[in-house]
Amino acid sequence: MRGALLQSPKHILLIEDNPGDVLLLREALGIAGLKAQMHAVEDGEAGIDYLHQRGAHTDAPRPDLIILDLNLPLLAGHQVLRQIKTSRSLKRIPVVIMSASGVPKDIMASYERLANSYIIKPVRFNDLVDIARSLKAFWFDAVRLPPSD
Repeated sequence: MRGALLQSPKHILLIEDNPGDVLLLREALGIAGLKAQMHAVEDGEAGIDYLHQRGAHTDAPRPDLIILDLNLPLLAGHQVLRQIKTSRSLKRIPVVIMSASGVPKDIMASYERLANSYIIKPVRFNDLVDIARSLKAFWFDAVRLPPSD
């Protein structure tokens, strides 16, 4: 337990164009007890800029986990995922797809592009809190994440 106290704060990057979804997920993660800082960007291009610390994101911390919507303006989620997973400096960051789409084609395409998991956005807030608890339990309590470069 002592080692956990010495670890640096965890960061989540949420790439999501719906401000309401950003707010709900932020609240759900708080209720779940996740102490990570959540940073949100509103489109795929901003997500890539954030990850490469370009433009308005020159001081952006490297995320420990990326939560990515598929239906994004400027650069679609599958394109963002492809760029992350083909980048030497980014490919080890886990990417969780969180999309309203339950279409098998979207799910298959996400895994083919090396998404680490795929979650269908729930309709009810209580279900989102359950998902947030699962994200915390798996990605931040059970799994050992790769160190930042």
